[in-house]
Amino acid sequence: MNNSYVVQMINKEIVRKIRKMAHEYDKNSGCSQSVLLALQEGLMIGNMESFKAATALSGGVARRGETCGAILGGLMALGLVYGRSRMEDTNQYIKTCKVADEICRDFQKQLEKEFGFKEPLGSILCREIQEKIYGRSFDLREDAQREAFLKAGGHSDDGCYKVCGIAAEVSARKILQLNEK
Repeated sequence: MNNSYVVQMINKEIVRKIRKMAHEYDKNSGCSQSVLLALQEGLMIGNMESFKAATALSGGVARRGETCGAILGGLMALGLVYGRSRMEDTNQYIKTCKVADEICRDFQKQLEKEFGFKEPLGSILCREIQEKIYGRSFDLREDAQREAFLKAGGHSDDGCYKVCGIAAEVSARKILQLNEK
């Protein structure tokens, strides 16, 4: 058995475990932290400070329905591994943004595939993802709408838990590919 094959098999197992962890962690709410923590633990990156920094990103940034918090957690993990460490390092900034865009595209495609969306997902906005999954979006800042979100399956195995697992999986896969180079 060649070394490359062994690395690929180990990486597949790591990605599978990270996906499962993110799925489970979201049961405590906080999609961005769920994904980031799974990636931190699975890839042995970051620390409690980076985990805490993701607190307000869930629900599309402070529950506003903007960019999906799950993918933001994945992009934070990418930054921990591949981000620049000096503002002047514009080349690393450009490289990281290119990889981040690939992660976002992979996330969209995987959501489309696993949820069986009939039409392509136009963005990675939380409210648009909600619309595709639940047939409508919810303002998670309002108690009644947050309750309706939960009743629609927002925190279920086929809802945001699954979205978190997908975000963690595509992020882990790309980060591990970077480490192989």
